[in-house]
Amino acid sequence: MQSQREIDFQTKKISKLVWDYALPGIVGTVVNMLYNVVDRIYIGQGVGALAISGLAITTPVINLTSSIGMLVGSGAAARISIALGKNDKGTAEKILGNSLLLTIILNAIFITLFVYYLDPILLAFGASELTLPYARDYLQIVLLGNVLVSLTYNFNAMMRASGYPKKAMITMLIGAALNIILSPIFLFVFDMGIKGVAWATVISMFIGLLFVMHHFTSKSSVIRLRWRNVRLDKAIILSIISIGLSPFSMQVAASGVNVLMNTSLLRYGGDLAVGAFGIVNTILGLLLITILGLNQGTQPILGYNYGAGNYKRVRHTLYYTLKVATIITTAGFIIGELFPRQIAMAFTTDTELLDLTERGVKIAVIALPLVGMQIVASSFFQSLGYAFKSIIQSLSRQLIFLVPGIILFPRLWGLDGLWVAIPVSDTLAAILSLTLLIGQIRILKRMEQEADQAGSLKINQSVSKTNKD
Repeated sequence: MQSQREIDFQTKKISKLVWDYALPGIVGTVVNMLYNVVDRIYIGQGVGALAISGLAITTPVINLTSSIGMLVGSGAAARISIALGKNDKGTAEKILGNSLLLTIILNAIFITLFVYYLDPILLAFGASELTLPYARDYLQIVLLGNVLVSLTYNFNAMMRASGYPKKAMITMLIGAALNIILSPIFLFVFDMGIKGVAWATVISMFIGLLFVMHHFTSKSSVIRLRWRNVRLDKAIILSIISIGLSPFSMQVAASGVNVLMNTSLLRYGGDLAVGAFGIVNTILGLLLITILGLNQGTQPILGYNYGAGNYKRVRHTLYYTLKVATIITTAGFIIGELFPRQIAMAFTTDTELLDLTERGVKIAVIALPLVGMQIVASSFFQSLGYAFKSIIQSLSRQLIFLVPGIILFPRLWGLDGLWVAIPVSDTLAAILSLTLLIGQIRILKRMEQEADQAGSLKINQSVSKTNKD
């Protein structure tokens, strides 16, 4: 017997279905991003401009830690959706158990390496003698709590994939609300500086993790975390990683590009230019995380219907998601062009840092209306299990097109060249995504026609058999 969730995936109006799942996804990802935004606002206002620059140096490391969560969480969520579309709950629960153990093992390796070599890594990532202490103080605490972050991210994604988007949203809201409350207490009341903000983040994530793990151990969950499944299964691990490689590659590429950008900014503009990029990155990240939330909401819809052979609904979900994403990024472009200084003032009152940030924002958002389509396209291929196409698109914007711009453009235009590299990369990546999307839509239409023909043939055979009888 089909559940109401399965009936909704097959019959509910696409626009209503997308928002039922996407709105909690958007809120959840925006709330997750607020951990970083809140940290930057409190540190910028309470510690100073150089602390903002120090925090910007930590971004590549944080991106790398997030990549572990995305490698496991995104891959597992997509596989769970496809398994549930095939009504295979046993496999879905095995994926859940494997994800827990794999996340803990990968984090243990990662955290050990980074804590041991932290100072050399930060210096290589663009820290100076002035910003290194801030970056070190923050990361020494946040890195040790990273396993909590990864597990929270992973199991939130799987909670959404198994049909609980609103519950996943509430879990993230709990953690974010705690972070907003605890950060100023640790920073201003206890006078713990940047370390206090880091502790507030880790504690908040731990509380969020308790809620999400309680869900999967409850009898009311569609799929449950069973200890007999907490073991490594080679076939399941490979199936998770094959899809998770796309967002993982995107995050690793983002870290590498961030390192290159930070070191270039330090060369062409100094410590405050690094801080300005940290603010620009946060502003763009807050906007683009909205698209990622939209994608997380649509992922189970796409995965289920693709697994069930409902290709027409897959196409219509894609079209609607593309439209919404483009509206969001276009709104971001308008706001970024009209109010760049006002936005930057939330993070700092330092005049020089404000000037650098304002200039960076106005240039960086030029091609923003195209970015929504590019991000949706990458997630679309990931949801359907086309790992290679998703990886290519993820790498194109973050690595293939952006890195040459970072290397070449500042030689022509100095610091402005580094800002210009961002919209140029966005434009080229969007063209590639559009090309791949058009080809995939044609394939889906062909699969849809073949499914319709097979259905008609089956009906005709049934009618013919009835007439003979």
